[in-house]
Amino acid sequence: MRAVVQNDKNRTRLRWLALCGGAATLAAATLLSGCAGPESVRTASGQGGPAQPQDPAARRAAEHARLAAAARRWRLDQVPLTPPPPPAVKPRITARDGFEVDHQEDWDLPPVFTTVPTRDKVVFLTIDDGAEKDPRFLAMMRELKIPYTAFLSDYLVKDDYAYFRKMRSYGNTLNNHTLHHPYLPGLSYEEQKDEICGMQAVMKKQFGKAPTVFRPPYGNYNQDTLVAAKECGIKYAPIWNEEVFVDHWEYREDDKRLRSGDIVLTHFRGRDDWDGTMVDDMRRFLNKVTREGYAVARLEDYL
Repeated sequence: MRAVVQNDKNRTRLRWLALCGGAATLAAATLLSGCAGPESVRTASGQGGPAQPQDPAARRAAEHARLAAAARRWRLDQVPLTPPPPPAVKPRITARDGFEVDHQEDWDLPPVFTTVPTRDKVVFLTIDDGAEKDPRFLAMMRELKIPYTAFLSDYLVKDDYAYFRKMRSYGNTLNNHTLHHPYLPGLSYEEQKDEICGMQAVMKKQFGKAPTVFRPPYGNYNQDTLVAAKECGIKYAPIWNEEVFVDHWEYREDDKRLRSGDIVLTHFRGRDDWDGTMVDDMRRFLNKVTREGYAVARLEDYL
């Protein structure tokens, strides 16, 4: 049987040699006429995957065309801007003025901040809790290559961990938002620690890693919150400077404008809570930040 198979292979190669001008000219024919043998034909025909442009400019043009088509498909006003590469030297993150607690520095507690210090014209999208699990949202953000950070509460995500595993497989980060989303300053230190460390354990079990980033529910915290968070392995406690809803924006600053490095909050919500979907919410978010010249970057790339 081996001899028959080998003879068939030899006859196939001889036919290709004849078509390309014989063995002596095979290499030249391969380069000049693209006659590269059956293996290359299989690849070119799609069995080895689609051919990709080798020229960097051609690759960029092809990717821009793909993004433009995706922007039209999701009814955006413009193609979202591409963020710069992550900074080689990470910015120093400190607590925002007025957001510190006693012993913030000397106990090295996780800083609470609303904006990352950067000159890059970027903002960071963060999405809280996990109530709505819209597959169209996953598709939209993946096609548009928009990074985001999810802050999850277990009581809302435990019915569908697989949804968030898929989100993570697309390159997005999952972080801690407590087990039950309580008002933490109203709890004792031990109760707060149970909420934060308990969610750390869930995330390690379900997603393979305990995060180092935590957002206190409602943006409310006290010294016990940050001490407990540190005990649970948390290094950063970002909150937000703007919040986007399906029909409006809200701002922390009186001038109501975006700034480089701002953290933007939204929630996993749908028509049960809003007059629209998460896709509608993301359309409002992306249209504004793109119109104002901001790209959406990954928060963890700057931490």
